[in-house]
Order: sequence, then C-alpha cells, then structure tokens
Amino acid sequence: MSDLLRHSGLQSAYEDLLRRTLASIPCDLARLIYLASTRDYNSGTYHHEGLSARHEPAEAGDALKTAHQEIFFKLASTNLEKLVDELELYVRVSREQPSGLLRTWQQLEPYRVAVPMEADPILVRLFLSNIRLALEVLKHRRIQLQVLPSDASPLLSLGR
Repeated sequence: MSDLLRHSGLQSAYEDLLRRTLASIPCDLARLIYLASTRDYNSGTYHHEGLSARHEPAEAGDALKTAHQEIFFKLASTNLEKLVDELELYVRVSREQPSGLLRTWQQLEPYRVAVPMEADPILVRLFLSNIRLALEVLKHRRIQLQVLPSDASPLLSLGR
C-alpha cells in the first residue's frame, strides 16, 4: 500500500475514532484512560474491534495510538487548574465512590498505565507529578466542602 493511501486510511480511521468513540467520552482524562485500555500490555499494540471492522486493523491501531499520544500531550501540557477540573469531571462521571477512587488513585497510581510508550520522559514526569498534585487539590476541596457551613461559598473557602 502506498504511503499516501495509508495516510488517508489512517486519517479516515482517526476521524472515525474521534467522531464515533471519543466524542461520547466526557473529558480528555477519561479519553486518555480509555485509549490506554485499548493497548495490549504485552505487545504495546492497540486494538478496537469496531474500528478494525470499518478500517484496516493496522490503520485502526495507528489511529488509536495517535489519539492516545495527542491527548496525553494535551493533558501533560495543560495547567494544574485545568487538570484538576479534568480529574473532578472524571471522578463525577465514574461509577465509583469519589473518596474510594481518589484513595485508589493515590495508592495504586493506575494513571501510570495511561502514559503512551513513546512519550517524552520529561512530559511523563510532569504529567505524573501534576496528576498527584491534582489528586491532592481535589481531595482538599472535598474535605473543605464537608466542613463548610451550608450557606458558605466553596469558592471563598478555597481562596479563589
């Protein structure tokens, strides 16, 4: 297959992935976790049955890998406030109890497997550090909301 045709096939698979799958996932952090889950931990290759049924499997895998890398770069490059917002939304849309999810993420650090294989080591360290900080900020916010009187503004108590 020529590079031009392969590229157009990859582009088509990528756009399909964005439109059919990723658009329904509510935030970039959830997208990152989802995309990482499509990667085989033994081989590092990406698989998505639906995408592979509509596109060449190699192109589907490359589309998943590309999207994974792009979303990781976006999240690793974002500021801490936006990352806290991403984490807060991720916690809200998950089916887990927020306190349990935050505790598990702090203890087991499952977000580490969400890092793409070819990611820049400096960006990886920045991302991991910022996720840890975002977890602490969100945990602190939740504690503050629990101790505030019901008529107090949570924004005032957080120094915003």
